[in-house]
Amino acid sequence: MTTYSSDEITFNAPAEKVYDKLSNLENLKSLLEKVPADKVPEDKRQMFENIVITPETIEVPGGPMGKLVFRLTEKVAPSLIKLSGEGIPIALALEMHIKPLSETTSAGKVDINIDIPAMLKPMVGGQIQKMAGQFGNILSAISF
Repeated sequence: MTTYSSDEITFNAPAEKVYDKLSNLENLKSLLEKVPADKVPEDKRQMFENIVITPETIEVPGGPMGKLVFRLTEKVAPSLIKLSGEGIPIALALEMHIKPLSETTSAGKVDINIDIPAMLKPMVGGQIQKMAGQFGNILSAISF
């Protein structure tokens, strides 16, 4: 497995509050609607608008590959929310790590763990790293 990580994000909310919002996937629907348009790259805006969220899954349009389905598979309050890829030929997980900084602030980062053959890493690694950064940017735009 290879891990691609976003930069660390600072939230103006305690870790428990961030965890409570993000661990309930239905909350993400309203949170995503509040993300300012300038925080979503122009070339990803249509994909962003077509994300489907259910209580246990997030479906992201995947272009020619079809949709990517992430299922909630692990929660550890208030530090970890893990979503695992479903229906794809490789192991893929999206992890949101949250840690308290003070009583009123916390930090987080997004990790994408993916099992890709070594010879493909140079071709797709940059895109996956960029995706991790974009997930981080989206989270940083959410007000808690």
